Amino acid sequence: MKKWTAMMGFMLMVLTLILPQAAAADELVNTKGQIVAGVSFRDQPSTSSNVLRYLKTNEVVTVTDIVNSYWYQVKDAQGVSGYVSSNAKYIKIISNAKIIYGVNLRTLPTTDGSKVIRMLSKGEEVLVLEKTNDSWYKIQDMNGTTGYMSSSSKYIVTDFTIATPNMSLEDQAEAVIAAGMTYLGTPYEYGSERFNPTTFDCSDFTQTAFWDALRVMIPSDSQAQGDYVRSLGNAKTDWQQLKRGDLMFFSSYKGWRDTDYAGMNSWTEPVTHVGIYLGNGQILHTYSIDSGGVVVESMTDKQWAYRFLYGGSALQ
Repeated sequence: MKKWTAMMGFMLMVLTLILPQAAAADELVNTKGQIVAGVSFRDQPSTSSNVLRYLKTNEVVTVTDIVNSYWYQVKDAQGVSGYVSSNAKYIKIISNAKIIYGVNLRTLPTTDGSKVIRMLSKGEEVLVLEKTNDSWYKIQDMNGTTGYMSSSSKYIVTDFTIATPNMSLEDQAEAVIAAGMTYLGTPYEYGSERFNPTTFDCSDFTQTAFWDALRVMIPSDSQAQGDYVRSLGNAKTDWQQLKRGDLMFFSSYKGWRDTDYAGMNSWTEPVTHVGIYLGNGQILHTYSIDSGGVVVESMTDKQWAYRFLYGGSALQ
């Protein structure tokens, strides 16, 4: 099983940049899940592993990690840790936040003209469904009532490492960048082990940034990532038209001069490198041991502008 402890710590820091929150030192919040239908509670994330017991319908567990697209790591009420299928027919996430100061739950994301549904009390656990804007969350309480509340850290502390609320594409892109920036200086390794954040190659790095920030799984190699972005219909061959958070795709190194890349067809040339665009001609990427691992570089460095094929958003 891949070790995620350090990564989860990183993401709690990362998402504070995008989703307003601040946990007081004495305030802890855990993501909770409710069992929808009886399911095996296992000692490993595999159907061939030992069954510890069966989790019963309506039993509430603490979700501590997403191992992959198929398994959650959870703790039951007795503190026993194990694994359960993440399929929605077996478990649903019911909370990822806690109220730390009484606040109104409203019918609309505004104090002007909206009605107060009720007061959310200190200690209540809620599910943040959406970051409506910089000031408001759409939430659901434990009774299933939905409404809007202030996103100020004065009122709520959140855990978005398991269940990420809906965000605008711009906020999602910023979350990906913030996640990637936590790995600055991480060593390069060609063919690095996926989801082991001790080393990265280029596509492992971009895949991890998307997974950390949004629990979005993009393909694992640069060519496949490029094909995926093209399939979404937003790929551009002019890097100056890209937005922050877009993926950038490059050809193999052919030489130091622009003439070395003359006649290169952006759509048929094989993709051999990928990075994340930061705006202002800056790339967040990793490509060699000597370069220092994960770094921020300019498009004018090391012929990146000559090698650029196309880029675009992997978000939709």
